[in-house]
Amino acid sequence: MIMPRGQPLLLPASPGFIWGSLLAALMLDLLPLGRVLWMPDFLAVVLVFWSIHQPRRVGLTAAFAFGLMLDVHQASLLGQHALAYTVLIYFAIMLHRRILWFSVPGQALQLLPLFAAAHAIAIVLRLIGGAEFPGWQVLLAPALESMLWPIVGALLLAPQRRAPNPDANRPL
Repeated sequence: MIMPRGQPLLLPASPGFIWGSLLAALMLDLLPLGRVLWMPDFLAVVLVFWSIHQPRRVGLTAAFAFGLMLDVHQASLLGQHALAYTVLIYFAIMLHRRILWFSVPGQALQLLPLFAAAHAIAIVLRLIGGAEFPGWQVLLAPALESMLWPIVGALLLAPQRRAPNPDANRPL
């Protein structure tokens, strides 16, 4: 793939760092913060990030497995988060080449409908399961997730960035 102008050349992502960041995001989602409806889903943001930047390493299987873990922890309908994450990652992988051509704020705007669709799937499955509508505060979660995109991108790409001038005799 030809890189857009102005993007720096990145080092390869370490598999340990990828899976460590996914586990850290899972731990953030497992924090007992009470029943805050507008809390962003950190695991979804990190899963989307790695499925866009490393689609061969983080894909549908990882999304399904992490979704099942979250379902078991939250004692929700088994498969609710798994289905939402799988659909989210499917569309993220499908659009990953297109999304990478946008600037970081443009990427956040492109991902807002994906995050909203994942939350809509989870809400519809809860409603089918007999739960009550949680309220309109759930609309804040996808917006906060897309606002977190630039921060997550800067944090997760930081170990891959090369030094600007590591050596005067080396072209890269």
